[in-house]
Amino acid sequence: QTQTVASGGGLVRPGGSLRLSCVASGFILKDYEIVWFRQAPAKEREGVSCISFNGMNTNYADPVKGRFTISRDNAKKMVYLQMNNLTPENSDSYFCAARPIYRALKVPCEMTPGGVDYWGSGTLVTVSV
Repeated sequence: QTQTVASGGGLVRPGGSLRLSCVASGFILKDYEIVWFRQAPAKEREGVSCISFNGMNTNYADPVKGRFTISRDNAKKMVYLQMNNLTPENSDSYFCAARPIYRALKVPCEMTPGGVDYWGSGTLVTVSV
């Protein structure tokens, strides 16, 4: 099945860290820009971060700047989201999506669902004492 698969979520205390992983299933990761989103039940999806196909440009939502770092290893077909100094407000389901190079027209990359080809299930992040 062609999709992204996110993992690495869990329960962490405020101030803690998690590293989320996104793997490409059924497509070639190096040909895609990757966007991380978050979404709570019955709420709008929000862009968190994105990374260009070659890792040369990244973008972050204002609330996570300086705390989250996105990276990728195309050889391993993996994209990572390092999340540090987590707060309860970061609790949500996080999932990654893939946008093909020919639709990745903006620099820095866009944290929007436009042009995305592949989605997958999310991984739950819970930040609580």
